[in-house]
Amino acid sequence: MFESLKSKMKNLFSRADKHLDEEKVYKKEEPEQPAVPETVPEAPTVEETPREEPVPEPPREEPKLSRKEMLKLRKQEKQEKKQEARQEPADVRADSIVSNSGKRIKEDPLDEILDELEIILLEADVAYPVVEEIKKGVRENLLGRKYDRSYTLEQVVEMSVKDAVRDVLKINEFDFDGWLAGQEKPIVIMFVGINGTGKTTAIAKIANRVQSEGMSVVMAACDTFRAGAIEQLTIHADRLGCKIVKQAHDADPSAVAYDAIEHARSKRKDVVLIDTAGRMQTNNNLIEEMKKIVRVAKPDLKVFVGDSLAGNDAIEQAKVFDAAIGVDAVILTKIDTDAKGGAALSIAHTIGKPIAFVCNGQEYGDIIKFNTEWMIDRMFNDD
Repeated sequence: MFESLKSKMKNLFSRADKHLDEEKVYKKEEPEQPAVPETVPEAPTVEETPREEPVPEPPREEPKLSRKEMLKLRKQEKQEKKQEARQEPADVRADSIVSNSGKRIKEDPLDEILDELEIILLEADVAYPVVEEIKKGVRENLLGRKYDRSYTLEQVVEMSVKDAVRDVLKINEFDFDGWLAGQEKPIVIMFVGINGTGKTTAIAKIANRVQSEGMSVVMAACDTFRAGAIEQLTIHADRLGCKIVKQAHDADPSAVAYDAIEHARSKRKDVVLIDTAGRMQTNNNLIEEMKKIVRVAKPDLKVFVGDSLAGNDAIEQAKVFDAAIGVDAVILTKIDTDAKGGAALSIAHTIGKPIAFVCNGQEYGDIIKFNTEWMIDRMFNDD
């Protein structure tokens, strides 16, 4: 997962010593040297012998090292620092290693790092506003601030990038289980998205998750336009043992949603999951259809299901659906095959709505509650 992004990031971090050269970047704290008098006073003559005072012992001289030995010692110290840095806990933030003395990073070499970081993120399909947000976070973490000398440049830059990405993702967390427990029943959840994103399978996974918590589910087959959509949802309902409400092909989707909700009320069912049509987001008929379902069903939660492989296309799709009906949360599918990772970073942040789950396989249990640290671990760390 995210192999392309991870490899490019690792190369960037390892080249930090090239971009942020220690002589150029760090303001070293040199010990103050005692002032040396310009002229040495002449020794007193015999006639002018001063009163006798105790003669201080000359300072003990440290053995002088050759340039080769100094370089070898410095290299050994760097290796020891790198080894210590590797032993630091994974959740250490860059701002936790700020100190009053140590390494200070200047602006010019930092700009080189940020320019390269921008290219890497854009190539990974990260939306430009999100790239700017991450760059801003890295700049604030690094510019002009001193860092503990026990950390290598590679470690400092990597922690700063992780912190910036973490701050972008943190606003996108959503406690679905906690939200579900606090709603009045029947709880109506509507799913929207483009055909081929794995929307229907994602609905089945949510149904399986809800039923595993002891709640009952009704599925509403409101995609009455796509050939096979009703049959596909029916197969999932049969496998999971939950009720499905459906009508004939080309029936009014909002009428199906209404029937499903009324069935849930009469039979005291807990959750209604509404599947919807997924033609292209530019289709005006589709948008009007979504708006009508919202007016009739009054869903408690509107979920956009996006294909993480679609990159910037998924972001544009989410923006259109959000503008039309007001998306409340996001599910990202095919995260296990997301070679770039840009959609995971961008889609929820761009529309300002949280990621509820990510789907990482075809089985009903292959759905993971979104967690920022889980995502950070897979984007940066070696598997």
